[in-house]
Amino acid sequence: MKKCSHFFDFLISHAKIYGFIFPSSEIYGGLNAIYDYGPHGVELKNNIKEFWWKSMTQIHENIVGVDSSILMHSNVWHASGHVDQFNELLIENKDSNKRYRPEILIQEYVDKNFLNDPKKKEKTLSRLSKSLKKRDLLDIKILIDELCICDPVFKRKNWTEIRHFNMMFKIKNGNEKDLYLRPETAQGIFSNFQNIIRSNRMKIPFGIAQIGKSFRNEIIARKFIFRMREFEQMEMQFFILPEEEMKWYEYWKKNRLKWHLELNSEDNKKSYKLCDHDHLAHYASVGADIKFHFPFGFQEIEGIHSRRDFDLKNHEFFSKKKLRIFELDRNYIPYVIETSLGLDRLFLAIFSSSLKKEKLKNGKIRIVLKLPYYLSPIKAAIFPLVRKDGLPEIAKKIFNDIRGYHRLVYDEKESIGKLYRRQDAIGTPFCFTVDYNTIKTDTVTIRYRDNMEQKRIHIKEISKIIEQETGLRKILKNLSNFR
Repeated sequence: MKKCSHFFDFLISHAKIYGFIFPSSEIYGGLNAIYDYGPHGVELKNNIKEFWWKSMTQIHENIVGVDSSILMHSNVWHASGHVDQFNELLIENKDSNKRYRPEILIQEYVDKNFLNDPKKKEKTLSRLSKSLKKRDLLDIKILIDELCICDPVFKRKNWTEIRHFNMMFKIKNGNEKDLYLRPETAQGIFSNFQNIIRSNRMKIPFGIAQIGKSFRNEIIARKFIFRMREFEQMEMQFFILPEEEMKWYEYWKKNRLKWHLELNSEDNKKSYKLCDHDHLAHYASVGADIKFHFPFGFQEIEGIHSRRDFDLKNHEFFSKKKLRIFELDRNYIPYVIETSLGLDRLFLAIFSSSLKKEKLKNGKIRIVLKLPYYLSPIKAAIFPLVRKDGLPEIAKKIFNDIRGYHRLVYDEKESIGKLYRRQDAIGTPFCFTVDYNTIKTDTVTIRYRDNMEQKRIHIKEISKIIEQETGLRKILKNLSNFR
């Protein structure tokens, strides 16, 4: 299926119908760019998190985990630069009262209107890039006026001047200072730097991994779960000798790209690319993005940066506490290589690359979610062929005997064909069907999701097959060998 707007609409509909993602507060009209994960969505999300977590903290003996709080002292965000520098450019249409990011307005206008004039497109984008680097807001506004760019929805040109907009959510905390919902998880790692060194006796080089919620007051939050105001990050900060900055930066670029290819299969190799940053964040000396080909084009899914000693040095200054490594012959603030992955974006990448429409030999269309087996929300389904003659009782016993070891589903509510189709749509790798031969031979029919082939196996083999085919052991071993 081609990755286009029609496919994206189909994907969003499929995610809702089959219990992966729902609009938040839908009964009250919903909230823009806020979503809830349904029964199958939360299972898939948790499986992705487990794989990332084990890839970091289990394979690497020098990486440990932490779970820091969402609310932190306001000085954390002054030290990190977020209070002063965590800004996006904002322009507002006076007639529609809609807010936009001016650089995105220009980019989308150019992509749409200069398809047959690549020189004009290049010239316009080059001018935009230079103005962004110089922070020349006036020239960006002039460029919008020269191009006669309208509000995309209301088609009006009555724009305000461009200004900076801080993306942090500020909240009140009684009589105390203002607090912020954290815009990233990294600062919780840096503020616990000395605690982790002392409690776990860590030696350079070492890493600290974290999975957690972050919040950003996005001006334009759209494209389903790609850009949201509440999202989840999987980050790892790797502390190194300053003189080994480029060595570890190159290592983690290769390691993270390999991880994505192992996770989402080599078949999707062309869907990933590694791109160096044109515009670095204020804390970075060098950076690159791993981009994935979403239904709406190549977009960032993970960033790898060298944060140098920016964070620890600033926290040391603001807190008046020593945040450095003390060795026999030197003491220093280590450099940091960061890997920062958006969990929701990764979910969308895997979901979009796995969702297929297949034409069968009989001319009918099958919708199937070909997730990697170890990520599937349901590992196997157990069915009775019919709801009589003791078959449901046998199927239920099989289900009850092994459900403590695997995430299974039991169903008998529809015909066997419809039961298979539903499991295809939610990505279940195997279906085991109890029929009349089961009574005689203690065998069941196993049906494979990807090719729909069927064969008979003994009941005792069911749990072993599920474990061998859906476990993480094999893929974690591959990553361990790469390391």
